[in-house]
Amino acid sequence: MVLALSATLVAAQSPAAKPRVVVLATGGTIAGAGASVANSATYQAAKVPVDKLIAGVPELADVAQVRGEQVFQIASESFTNDKLLQLGKRVSTLLKDPAVDGIVITHGTDTLEETSFFLNLVVQNDKPVVIVGSMRPGTSMSADGMLNLYNAVVVAGSAQARGKGVLVAMNDEIHSGRDVAKRVNIKTSAFTSQWGPLGMVVEGRTYWFRLPAKRHTAGSEFDIDKIDSLPEVQVVYGSGNMSLELYDAVQRSGAKAIVHAGTGNGSVANYAVDKLRSLRSQGLQVIRSSRVGDGFVLRNSEQPDDKYDWVVAHDLNPQKAKILAAVALTKTADPKELQRIFWEY
Repeated sequence: MVLALSATLVAAQSPAAKPRVVVLATGGTIAGAGASVANSATYQAAKVPVDKLIAGVPELADVAQVRGEQVFQIASESFTNDKLLQLGKRVSTLLKDPAVDGIVITHGTDTLEETSFFLNLVVQNDKPVVIVGSMRPGTSMSADGMLNLYNAVVVAGSAQARGKGVLVAMNDEIHSGRDVAKRVNIKTSAFTSQWGPLGMVVEGRTYWFRLPAKRHTAGSEFDIDKIDSLPEVQVVYGSGNMSLELYDAVQRSGAKAIVHAGTGNGSVANYAVDKLRSLRSQGLQVIRSSRVGDGFVLRNSEQPDDKYDWVVAHDLNPQKAKILAAVALTKTADPKELQRIFWEY
């Protein structure tokens, strides 16, 4: 009895076990190196391996049990569909391991928003997945990667982060992987969400202010374990005096959908309407998005989408619309179903 009571007291007084976090490294600026400390915009990405990244932030051991895996070592503009699938499947496998409480993915910033949205759609698990990058290489003055990585591990190990979808930790803020976008290319405050961040990380503690409203992760109908390829989807950027040959090139590429990154409210020039209608009649899905940073595309405004059998991207920017279209097309080619998916995700 005395021994049992002593053991109970010791267990009650011992500190809680630290969360177990896996850092999956894919390269990017956070793993970059410049020629001198003055080089913050001129450098080589994807140079530092994951073990050195982790060792460079010894304070990580204070907040989690951390181990690393090198998945890729590339600049993120070189991400392909195959790499998205490979990363997604590895994330899914790790999250099923009861010895893993959360995952951090170090990533280049150029396509970080696409990868975070893709994982948000297809990883059916409520454990935290946090994407992190940096705008300056670790060799530069005022490098942001160390603190970003520390904050990401804090979030990934936080019980409060569960069920909030794939997250992005940058510049002390916690963003939804669905909403976040890179808006500036040379500032550490590059990533913002038009609907605002979900929370912040301050001195190793998370603070939450809102929840994501759209379907994601554990509540998604898409499962990375059942997706082995993604159909091709291409973006055509809207501007004045457009060449219609751009649309023809997308069709010749074998794409299953075209995202029209229109001006304003996803507008389509009067001389391009017949071309897009023709492509739709030949089976190519037409999705109206907008090149404008904020706002959302209204259905049947500017163009009669119901009549033309087109889809609108809602508030998703063209690159995120491309990701959702590719994932959705693994399930359906019905434009009405595609529109439902764009509303819900």
